[in-house]
Amino acid sequence: MTDSLPRTRLATLADLDALAPLLDAYRQFYEQPEDLTRARAYLGERMARGECVVYAALAAGGEMIGFTLLYPTFTSVGLARVFVLNDLFVTLAARGTRASVALLEAAKAHARTSGRAAPHAAHRARQPARAGRLRAQRLEAGSALLDVRLRVVMRARKRREAL
Repeated sequence: MTDSLPRTRLATLADLDALAPLLDAYRQFYEQPEDLTRARAYLGERMARGECVVYAALAAGGEMIGFTLLYPTFTSVGLARVFVLNDLFVTLAARGTRASVALLEAAKAHARTSGRAAPHAAHRARQPARAGRLRAQRLEAGSALLDVRLRVVMRARKRREAL
């Protein structure tokens, strides 16, 4: 394994046709029905309105192998602007390439250069995570902090419950 990370870049509306299948695959991973049309429309609307920031991970040949979606918002407790990293996906074929690490690094750098400040730590501690579905992780980004929420699918539990 190499120590280098896959390249990432800020995605634009021109990337929508390449991003939509990734978003659709991500949703299917979370047991949502396939719907490429709706995935494309949703992402296109968010991007066109400036309601999200999307970073894409690229394979050596330039094809998109993953993405992360950052949603800008505010924290009244911290009196600051923040990003919520709500979605991060890497294709099955690209797992193990450290694409997720590259996407997280890109998200941290974006938060840092955008001047997004840290939410108040006590506020984060009071927010309970939904057991088995959500794990919160803090990522330091210089003076900014990125509050990362990664969903975890508990397929094994569902299988046990189905027995």
